[in-house]
Amino acid sequence: MRAVCGIAHGTGKRLGLVPSMGALHEGHLSLVRAAKGQCDVVAVSIFVNPTQFGPNEDFAKYPRTFDQDCVLLEKEDVDLIFAPSVDEMYPPNAVTVVTVEGLSNKLCGKSRPGHFRGVTTVVSKLFHIVEPDVAFFGQKDAAQVAIIRRMVRDLNLPVQIAVCPIVREADGLAMSSRNSYLNPQQRKSALVLYRSLMQVQKQFEGGEHNSAKLIATAKEVFAEEPSVRLDYFEIVDPGTLGALSDVSQPALVAVAAFVGKTRLIDNITLRL
Repeated sequence: MRAVCGIAHGTGKRLGLVPSMGALHEGHLSLVRAAKGQCDVVAVSIFVNPTQFGPNEDFAKYPRTFDQDCVLLEKEDVDLIFAPSVDEMYPPNAVTVVTVEGLSNKLCGKSRPGHFRGVTTVVSKLFHIVEPDVAFFGQKDAAQVAIIRRMVRDLNLPVQIAVCPIVREADGLAMSSRNSYLNPQQRKSALVLYRSLMQVQKQFEGGEHNSAKLIATAKEVFAEEPSVRLDYFEIVDPGTLGALSDVSQPALVAVAAFVGKTRLIDNITLRL
């Protein structure tokens, strides 16, 4: 992978990277298309990263659809697919990690201790292997985006971070590889995440800027769907992930909830 990426750089080509864990859907493919539009060579990594899963999470059953993923990427005319093994990415007795202090324990980091440390460690490895000019991430993982941006800035990594909009199903559900876990009733119940965000946006546009009141509105929406367990609903600064008491600046409204055993996330951005 280093050799072929080196050839691309050596011929002056702009290289884009789309990091993924596979089980590709239209959201991933939107990142690929953005990369194709901005870069001469596009690489997609497929690696289910064990270090970002907790001990009781879904690493073992996470959907792995490598052959199908390759077919989709070939249709998109992707140049390179990087699918390393765990042993290749993590040499025996590896002890070095990358942690973005102060951000990695916010939002999903609070609910999933060590998750973002696993993300930043593997992404920094991918950046060192591929050396992309631009790396493409989805807005659905907004906290991840903020943390990776800070890592890139703090470590002076020569890569531009491009963030692409959330891709949704026709009924508003954010596309996710984990949606495949949901049965039909759970799939219907999962829409409460999007409904809560839309209700908050509607209230905000009606003039309510107090975060506590907006969050209370969201929780009322969740109360109508008792089968879904709310993990968090927060209004934070998009860069620092610190809580905002009111929306007097652009604000990230982020939600995570359990639909059965499946944990889903979603978000919107509010702007004055």
